[in-house]
Amino acid sequence: MNAEIDITGVYLETESLILRPFRTADLRDFNEYAQVPGVGELAGWVHHRSLEESKEILDLFIQEKKTLAIVEKKSGRVIGSIGIEPYNEASVGEEYRPLKCREIGYALSRDYWGQGLMPQAVSRVLNYCFEDLKLDAVFCGYFKRNHQSRRVAEKTGFRYVCDLMLPTLYDTQEDSVLTVIHREDWAG
Repeated sequence: MNAEIDITGVYLETESLILRPFRTADLRDFNEYAQVPGVGELAGWVHHRSLEESKEILDLFIQEKKTLAIVEKKSGRVIGSIGIEPYNEASVGEEYRPLKCREIGYALSRDYWGQGLMPQAVSRVLNYCFEDLKLDAVFCGYFKRNHQSRRVAEKTGFRYVCDLMLPTLYDTQEDSVLTVIHREDWAG
């Protein structure tokens, strides 16, 4: 079952990052990475076409209380996001129905790809999910063509569940993979 969460007041740190709820003051940083073609499309959303579009989505992040800003410690800039999303209960087996679960999704500024930052962020969020939220399992889905997300899932211990066809926010279907990590397998 999808566990209820609320990230209000959450503040997580890694060696290079701070993970915290989004603020209205994050708009320019958010728009800067979200408007780059290819960033959103690898995660199922169209890159932002205006500051107003970014503001609408930022307001939603703040209101829904399930998406953390990824802040680079060195610069203090928001460089990505990581959401602790509801998962599609129909796409997994019956064994998950009684368990407390969520799914993570993430996006990172293209300028920071390949630096090992997303595995850092995902590991810290998994620790929060298992230690603080007491989740039983966390899912991670990614498009088969998104090799970066596949590598993040592998590096952080996710295991294959199934292949899926997922709808995107730009009215396509994507060949995707769903992976999972269980609390008892988390080495955090």
